[in-house]
Amino acid sequence: MVFAVIIACEIGFWVLIALGLASRYLWNKRTLSNILLLSTPVLDLILLAVAVLDMRSGATFDLRHGLAAAYLAYSIVFGHRTIKWADAKFHHRYAGGPPPAPAPTGPARTRYEWGFWLRILLAYGIACGVLVAMAWMVGDSSATSGIYEFMGGLARVPLIALIWPVSYTFWPKKEETRT
Repeated sequence: MVFAVIIACEIGFWVLIALGLASRYLWNKRTLSNILLLSTPVLDLILLAVAVLDMRSGATFDLRHGLAAAYLAYSIVFGHRTIKWADAKFHHRYAGGPPPAPAPTGPARTRYEWGFWLRILLAYGIACGVLVAMAWMVGDSSATSGIYEFMGGLARVPLIALIWPVSYTFWPKKEETRT
């Protein structure tokens, strides 16, 4: 059941964003748009609650429960940026807005990559905090014993993501001249 809720929440996230942007740019319903866009983290809280209830009812911790914590951490750290990115694309494509800003180059790109990596590290920290809180809420060490192993596996994400800022630090792309 938790996998079904994960899929429903992921679909719901993008549906809320699409409806929020459509209501802003196509239907001129700014208040409705704000409500829809601001409600996206509620899906993650629902997913987290379902994961905790699943473990409290006897399920042992596994990937699906860990994904609930990871989704919540992603929403906290990257949710606003994701919505902002989608907003710029939607505004340009459907409402005649300016094209989205291109990715920075040169030293600005290096700073961007380090900032992005720090956000990934923050999301990892939040996910770990949520996982520890889940273990506490469940209160059964035999059901939650896999949490720390999952946290170790999840640590690969910021470690792998470190490739980009390090590569831009040692081999920066030359700044492009824009005309």
